[in-house]
Order: sequence, then C-alpha cells, then structure tokens
Amino acid sequence: ALTKEKQMSDQIRASHILVGHADASQSSTQLSAEDAMKQIESFKEQIEGGTPFEQVASDNSDCPSSRQGGDLGSFGRGAMVPTFDQAAFELEVDALSDVVETDFGYHIIYRTE
Repeated sequence: ALTKEKQMSDQIRASHILVGHADASQSSTQLSAEDAMKQIESFKEQIEGGTPFEQVASDNSDCPSSRQGGDLGSFGRGAMVPTFDQAAFELEVDALSDVVETDFGYHIIYRTE
C-alpha cells in the first residue's frame, strides 16, 4: 500500500493560463513581453477578485488547454518544463501561483489536486 500512496502523491493535477509574447517559443502573438506580463497580472487580479479560474482561462489563455478551462490533467514530476514543474509542485491544492515565466510565455498555475 505504501508504494501506491507514494505514486499518487507524485501526480498532481493543475490548470494554467498562458499569455505568450513575441519572444516566446511557439507563440503566434506580437504582444511584447511587457504587455504580456501586464495581461497575466490583470488575469491574476480577476481570479483573486472572484472570477472563476476556468472562465478566465477559457477566455484568455493562449494554450489549447483553454478549451478545458486551462486544465492540464494529472501529471508527474518532470512532465512539464522545469520552472513550471517546480512552481506547480510547490503549490498547495486550490492555490494560485505567482506569475511563472517559461520559454512559452507567462503562466498562472492553479493546482486542483
């Protein structure tokens, strides 16, 4: 039983919002990094102000996961790029991350499980 529990704890589930910018990898937007940062910070304020994460993600995220309200499903350590991975695994369940920067742009991560 012990090993199974250990495995479970190595899997988390999280959602995210991505705002890409002109210098980001695989980004189709011409948004500057500075404007992208302003956007993602405003999305974080909306969520903290009570707008459901899923709604903000669906309306604004540049990731295909926006169709699922930002849900990335369950994943284990190492599945995501390192900065994203670290931030997601540090979060408590139901917690919202600070803005996380990766090669793809800026993210807000919401840990759901």
